[in-house]
Amino acid sequence: MHAAKAALLGVVEGLTEYLPVSSTGHLILVPHVAEVAARHVPMMEIFAKSGSGEKAFDVVIQLGAILAVVVHYRKLLLERTVGLFKRERASVQLLTALVLGFLPTAVVGLLLKKVIKAYLFGPLPVALALIVGGVVMIVVERVAKARRTRNPEEGEGLVGLEHVTPKRALLIGFGQCIAMWPGSSRSMCTILTGRATGLSTTTSAEFSFLLGLPTLGAACAYEAIKERKELAADVGLSSILIGLVVSFFVAWAVIAVFIKYLQKNGLEPFGYYRIVLGIVVFFVMRNP
Repeated sequence: MHAAKAALLGVVEGLTEYLPVSSTGHLILVPHVAEVAARHVPMMEIFAKSGSGEKAFDVVIQLGAILAVVVHYRKLLLERTVGLFKRERASVQLLTALVLGFLPTAVVGLLLKKVIKAYLFGPLPVALALIVGGVVMIVVERVAKARRTRNPEEGEGLVGLEHVTPKRALLIGFGQCIAMWPGSSRSMCTILTGRATGLSTTTSAEFSFLLGLPTLGAACAYEAIKERKELAADVGLSSILIGLVVSFFVAWAVIAVFIKYLQKNGLEPFGYYRIVLGIVVFFVMRNP
């Protein structure tokens, strides 16, 4: 894989992993769009789809985004880890929540992995998921705003990870399963499910970031081991390192900015972005 392509995919992964716009969907679209663009601009060919190891690379560079969460929440993670040895309630509850949130995705992922890759890893299914998800986000935001206008005393929802009970965590885990359809967005599914259980948008986002540690970590380890030969042949160690480093720094910046953004704004703008992107992809893929 060309170093420029590895860096570009690293940027895309870092920008989109924790925003409700689907990192997998964007990573699938990049080589398809580049392939169309290469017919008119030959230099774009280096970004087009190459070997079979590319799909595994798209998963493996998520490690950069995982490390960004570890670094950003290092103080919280250290406190909760120490708290586990002391059997502190908050630490045990957070670990329980992460395990319960991860389990549905692990089970469904193992059962449907081949089917999902066979039928949903393409530009048109991604475009459909982007549009549908965008509409859902806009509707949810407007309904929430209307409710707050009628009942301002209700507030934004429960604030703080201590409110992520086992029941809420399990429901968020089931919501995360929807994100196996590329284009749906793991962040969107978990944040909206968290809000539906009564959590604030900010708390839902923070738990979504932390839930990414076991979810994305397991996927990275699985793909790295299973596709190690394809990764070595089609991608190469240097390109993998480039993708990881770039995705780490970009994702770290996005996490900090996104949390601050959510404290003042809603998710609705991301819904419009998703709809516009989905329509553009439909047009480009049908009229290359």
